[in-house]
Amino acid sequence: MKIGLFYGSTTCYTEIAAEKIQAEMGNDDTGTPLVELHNIKDEPLSLIADYDLVILGISTWDYGELQEDWESQWQDLATISFANKIVALYGMGDQIGYTEWFQDALGMLHTCVVEQRGHVIGYWPNQGYEFEASKALTQDGSQFVGLALDEDNQYDQSDARISQWCQGVLEEIADILA
Repeated sequence: MKIGLFYGSTTCYTEIAAEKIQAEMGNDDTGTPLVELHNIKDEPLSLIADYDLVILGISTWDYGELQEDWESQWQDLATISFANKIVALYGMGDQIGYTEWFQDALGMLHTCVVEQRGHVIGYWPNQGYEFEASKALTQDGSQFVGLALDEDNQYDQSDARISQWCQGVLEEIADILA
């Protein structure tokens, strides 16, 4: 299964998380990483068509806004078919400084992927976070629609969260392919 990870990163934190996810997902028999990284600032979203599994990384800026690279390609994203694709999402946010908009861009990305018929996996529990509101919560409010990372306030938990999330994603993929 070909895995492509697409991210936009202004301050490098989303990129660093992408590299950690790539490392956690491991390598194939030849030592090549299973996950191919794509910075959407430099590469078109149309490359998503080349992958069976797609991981998308986005950060929320200011008052619930999209990261600039995603914002510049948002119209293109709406034209991509995610039908027959497995999609996992992760987001970066600040639960203290922007408590009313924590992970909102992650929620907006999820909505777009679902509207384009993507099969989303990798939902993440919302325990261990303190925030007022988020567009990234499931309908029942018990989970985020993807991995939620907060490098501003909980950087010491990111590595463990990434590791646990990657294991869960790999298990979900195995179940789907079984």
